[in-house]
Amino acid sequence: MPTPDEVDEIIAQWVHVRPDADVAPFAVLSRLTRLARRLQRVRAAAFADAGIEAWEWDVLAALRRADGACTPKELIAQTMVTSGTMTNRIDNLVARGLVERIAHDSDRRSTRIRLTDDGLDRVDSALDALLDAEHRVLAGMSDDDRRRLARLLRAVGEGLEPGPALP
Repeated sequence: MPTPDEVDEIIAQWVHVRPDADVAPFAVLSRLTRLARRLQRVRAAAFADAGIEAWEWDVLAALRRADGACTPKELIAQTMVTSGTMTNRIDNLVARGLVERIAHDSDRRSTRIRLTDDGLDRVDSALDALLDAEHRVLAGMSDDDRRRLARLLRAVGEGLEPGPALP
């Protein structure tokens, strides 16, 4: 039997004070929430090694997956932020020399955002650091268990509202 964890303690406390409540979802979803918080710290450390922040990763990774360039509208869809937030992020990344704005040849209102060489180096370095960290996180699981967990998490996600893909 697995060693009890903090979620088991939380569930026991709820059962004690609210025996009428079915807290069974906590066994899964509270663990997912806590894991997500811990994984954010793991990811932040990997990004810091590459000299970027998590929000910068979101934009740079979206550009990298799009072969280095896309429109601000495409970035908004990929990163699930508002247009004002994206404008601010692009401005900051331009100032850091990680991306550049490329004007459309025939439509002055349209621009594309493109990775600079430094942006490309940073996102690739962050990817390598992230993959190393995430492989370590999953090192105790067999390949079959990883595939099974991925299928189960996909099923959990089907119960939520759909949204654009994240990096």
